[in-house]
Formats: sequence, structure tokens, C-alpha cells
Amino acid sequence: MLQGRWRTTGRALLRVIIVWLVSTLTLLVLAGILPDFQLQSDVGDSATRTAVTAAWGAGAFGLLSALVWPLLVRALLLVPALILGLLVFFLNGSLLLIALWLIPDGRGAANPETAVVVAAVMSAVASATSTALAVGDDGAYRRRLWRLADRRRRRSGEDGSHGGQPGTVFLQLDGVGHQVLLDAVADGVMPHVAGWLGSGRSGSMADSGQPTHRLTPWRTDWSSQTGASQLGILHGSNHDIPAFRWYEKDSGRIMVSNRPASAAELQRRAIERTGDGGLLTLDGASRGNLFSGGADQLALVLSMAARRGRANRSRAGYFAYFSDPANAVRTVVSFVADVGREIGQSTRARLRGDRPRVGRGGLYPLIRAFATVVERDVVVAAVMGDMLAGRTAVYADLVAYDEVAHHSGPHSRDAARVLERLDRSVGLIAKVAEHAPRTYRIVLLSDHGQSPGETFEGRYGLTLKDLVRAGCGLPVSRKAERTKSGAEARDAARHAVLSALHRPMGDEDTGRKPAQDSEPIVLASGNLALISFPEVRGRMSREQIDRRHPALLRTLAGHPGIGFLLVRSERHGSVVLGPDGVEVPVAELGDEGPLAAMGPGAADAVRRTDTFPHVADIMVNSMYDPATGRVHAFEEQIGSHGGLGGEQSRAFLLSPLVLSAPVPDSGELVGAEEVHRVLARWLREGSGPQVPLGPAAEPRPAESRPVELRPVEGPSAQAQSGDVRPAAARSAEGERNSA
Repeated sequence: MLQGRWRTTGRALLRVIIVWLVSTLTLLVLAGILPDFQLQSDVGDSATRTAVTAAWGAGAFGLLSALVWPLLVRALLLVPALILGLLVFFLNGSLLLIALWLIPDGRGAANPETAVVVAAVMSAVASATSTALAVGDDGAYRRRLWRLADRRRRRSGEDGSHGGQPGTVFLQLDGVGHQVLLDAVADGVMPHVAGWLGSGRSGSMADSGQPTHRLTPWRTDWSSQTGASQLGILHGSNHDIPAFRWYEKDSGRIMVSNRPASAAELQRRAIERTGDGGLLTLDGASRGNLFSGGADQLALVLSMAARRGRANRSRAGYFAYFSDPANAVRTVVSFVADVGREIGQSTRARLRGDRPRVGRGGLYPLIRAFATVVERDVVVAAVMGDMLAGRTAVYADLVAYDEVAHHSGPHSRDAARVLERLDRSVGLIAKVAEHAPRTYRIVLLSDHGQSPGETFEGRYGLTLKDLVRAGCGLPVSRKAERTKSGAEARDAARHAVLSALHRPMGDEDTGRKPAQDSEPIVLASGNLALISFPEVRGRMSREQIDRRHPALLRTLAGHPGIGFLLVRSERHGSVVLGPDGVEVPVAELGDEGPLAAMGPGAADAVRRTDTFPHVADIMVNSMYDPATGRVHAFEEQIGSHGGLGGEQSRAFLLSPLVLSAPVPDSGELVGAEEVHRVLARWLREGSGPQVPLGPAAEPRPAESRPVELRPVEGPSAQAQSGDVRPAAARSAEGERNSA
């Protein structure tokens, strides 16, 4: 035992010496290349003296990086990640200047700009050397990462025991549809995943020609977006999530799934409904997600981001990653490179005249680089740390593909290159699992897919909001009024008003001119849009809408860019309206009629959403062309999701064969809540009966779901997500969330 410890200590000391020597040589080379960086006195020094000076500088910089850098990052933990990334170079350069100042006799000097460059190169070289040495010694690599993970465990009071049971890692590839994954595997874009399916050509250990995983498609709910899917997967319920963003009349606020306050409230409602804390309540970790899943270990979890104090550790993932200056430098360099890559790709798309196309300027290159580099690096590092710490269940979301596909298209070369990098991340995680203290089953899944297509505005020259306002007889922009759709809607509204003025008065019609001061709230979620009239309490009926705006429903249902509408009827219950005057009660919906093009299960998805307390007055789903797979997003996206139609509704689940089949051979996996039950079952299979499935395990019959509107408890709506009450409906239109 003692001999083994001496051997381990000796190897560690040898690695430190080698890194120190390489760093010293790097300083000497940089001093010879850069004119404003010197390691000699003004009168010159011997080669030996210069080498000693370089050794001093390299050693001081290494010590400062090891001791001071983590403290700096912890002090800046509340700084937004994007700003922290930009500060990395400045902070690293400052440490180098201090290291040069510590050299005896003042022989080290550099101007601030040169210090930034030298520090970046030094950190990168030291990191590469240390990594190369660790890779050559698997035991050292495992021990180093184990110490980091074990340190976090001791701080949290965990004992790290797991009884030899396997752990499970769930990696969510955000927005990667079932067909996209199949195409990527067939084209060799994702060799690691291909190896798991037994069709790989990567030469990896997993590529033995025999499949180790099974691929299962699953069908999303009508709201095919991350908020609804991930809440259902992690917390067992996505009830009353009609879209990515929606207006709640009872509280007067707009809920947006990716706002911290909204995410926190949605998580609270799901837990209240199921009585279960979530999928990850037992020794779980949640990384890069909208919701916590009940995990104790959190990093970049949106629903916890609004909280303050020691209980909020969602930013701890930044500290764990950026506390290593080499990580920080490498990520920032990759960040800058990806910004340049996006600018180059968007420029080439404009020069080629690619269609469809959306704007990719402004802050978008920075937003894309954050998703494809910073978020990916931090989440992947956190997952590897979780495995080496032996956590029971880990759920992580990698959002890179979804972000790029929105603006470049789900089948574009830009998106394919992101899939290549995600596949490398999956391979890295699988490699680290070999060094973990327990066996891990790695499950890949997605929350939805994406459907391609030109935007609604790009195809018809006006936004859905303009079309709605025109159909209501409200003012629209000159540009929208000049379009064919806008002119037709204004004419229809004008004729409807004139007809109303000359109609005889009856029991349900006062004969008065329909209200012209109604300001509808129009919110887009991909190719799904929600229209609400905030001055009317409760869900408006079709008859009420027709009395106020006689041309609106006819204008929307007859528009070629719209597939169908869902409204409530006082006479027939809720109905679906389609082109050519088609009207079908929701209770009689089948996979034919106005929903025929939307695919199997569309009728059930619409029926379920119709029971939600916060369903909009008018639910609008865009057209879908089965021949081309195209939809029209009501947002600026040429790859979209959120409604029905095409690949957006078909996600995937890639699971190890050692786990039980998600569904029987003749069955179909439908809805995020059912996916939750499958994942919970797999956790029970690996960890025994101590993992509770919770009340969410049993599907609730439709008639037991509450449909009454209830006031939301907790913090004020205004403090949480921007209070938008009827009196302030006009101000809500100014939000970015309006279509």
C-alpha cells in the first residue's frame, strides 16, 4: 500500500515537472517571437540566466493559475456567462503580468496586449501537455477527475456509495428529430451513434458490427417544443402547456417557457399535479435543462436561475468548468472561432441566394456560439464529473443543433457540422464512463424534431399578427395592407361590419357595430400561434368572436398558409375549422378531415390540448405539405417546431439493449409523459425499488384532469414574468414574444 502511494506521488511530481519544463520552453519561444515580451534585463543576459527567468515566470504563472484563478471565477459567479467568457483573456493576462512582476530583478516584462496573448498560449500548452500525460496514464486521469468529483461530494455531504448498481445518463440532443438522426447515421455524420446501432465505420470499441442500442421513435404532444416535452419527461406532467408561450387571462401574464420565473412556476405546477419531485430526486444531477427534475446537483438549470442564495447552485457549473484557466481559454477561443464560422456561413448563404433564408445578423452569432460552444463545453464537463462522482441519474440537454437548425435549416450543412461535434461529445462521455466507479447506461433522446419551410411572413408578405388585426378591422402597417392577404382580410372585415349594421336585431345580436377597440394578443410558437382577447374573461366562444369580429375566423381558416383553427363553440363544443368552410367538432375528430395531413395521433393531441385551462381563444396551426414536409413558422425560423406537421412531432429514444424495451413491438410511444414513465422504469431496473415512480407513473384519465381556471399562487405575476393585464394589452404587443 505504502509503495503504491509513493509510486503515485512520484508520477504526479513527474507530470508537474514536465508541464513546468514545457511551459518554460513556451515562454522562451514567445519571448523570441513577440517584440513586446522580454525575459532579459536591458543589458542582456546569458542563455542560462534567461532560462532561469523563464522557469521563474512559468512556475509563478502556474501557481497563480492553480491558486488564484478559482477564487477569481468564484467571485465572478454572478456575472453572466457570456461576459465571463469575454473576461477570461483579461484575467489570464493579468495573472501573467503578476507572474512576471514576481521574477527577481525585474527581468520579465510585457505590455498588457502581449500579456493576454502569452497567457492564452501558456494555458493552452499547459493544458494540452497535462491532458496528454493523463491520457497516457489512465489511472492518473481517473484519479485526477475522481478527486475533483469527490471534493464536490464532500462539500455536499454525500458518501458516494451506490451498492454496485449501474447509473444512467440521459443525454438530450435538443431538436434532433428521428429522421435527422437516421440520415446522420447513414451519411457517416455521427459515427459513435452509428457504432451503437451496429452500422458504424468509426473503428471505435463500440463499433463491433453488433448493435448495443435500440432506436425508438416517439410522438410529441401538439406543443412540440422543449418546454412541454422536457417538463413532461422530467416531472411526469406537461398538463396545461398549450405552447412555448401563451397568455393566461386569470393572472394577466404571458408565460414563456424559457423565462426563469415562468419555468419555476411551471415546475411548481407539475410537482403539485403529480405529487412527485421528479425523475432525478434520488442522487440525480440536472445539467443545462429548463427544469431540475428534482435533482440536488444543478448546473445551468433555468427554473432555478431566478432564485438567490446558497440554495441556488445552478451557476456552479460555470465555476466548476472555468476554474481551470485552460478550459476557459480553450472555450473562449472556440467561441470566437464559432462566431467567425457563423458569419462566414451566413455570408455564403446570402451570396448563393439560398432560399428560404432568415436574418442571421445582430447578436445572433454570439447567441449561436454560446449554444454550440460554451453551453456544450460546460454541460459535457459537468456530466463527466457526475459520472466520475458515481451519481445515480444524470439528465443533460445539449441545445447546439436546435439553435443552428432554426436559422440554417434542419437538413443544412451547417446543422450537420453541429451534429458531428455533438457526436464527438457523446463519444467523449462514453469514453469517460469507462473510468467511472460504476457502470453507466447512456441513453440518447430528443424532445422534438424540426420541420423546414419558409416563414409565414416570407411567403405571404405579412405577419400573422397583421392578418389577425386586418381580420378584426384594426390598423395594420402599410406594407401589410399592400399584400394580397392583408387587402383581402381588410375587405372581408369591412363587408362584415356593413352586414352587421344592416342585420335585424335578434336574441343573440344587438345589431350594433362590432367592437373595433379590441386588441388581440398574438403569440407565436414555431408554426403554432395563440390568439387571445384579454378584455373577455374566460375562453371566448366562436359565437362571441363572430359577433365582435365577423370576418376573423373566416379569414384565418381560409388562408392558404393556415392548416386549421381550434375554437370553442357554444352549440357544438370545441370545433376545428379548416379551409373551404370545413367544421368538425373535436369530439368527432379522426385522422381524416382537416387533420388528415398532420399524421396519426393529431386528433388525440388536439383533443388533449382542448382540455387545458389556459388554451387560447383561437389556436392556429400552420399549413403542412406532406409532399415536401414543409410548414410556415409564425416566427423568423426556417426550421421550426411547436405545432403539428412533419418531422417536428417525431422525436427519438436511443437506449441500451440491456434496458427493457420502451414499448411492446406492436406499441407506440406517445407523449412526453409516457416517456417519463419509461425513463422512471429504467431507473428502477438499475437501482432497485428505492427509486420511486410517483403518482405520475399511472396515466390520468382525461375526465379526471381539472379544467377550471385557478388563480396562480406564489409571487406576484408582475414580479415573475411581466404582468400583462387587460388594461395593458397594447403594451404586451411590444414584446418580442408577439408574432
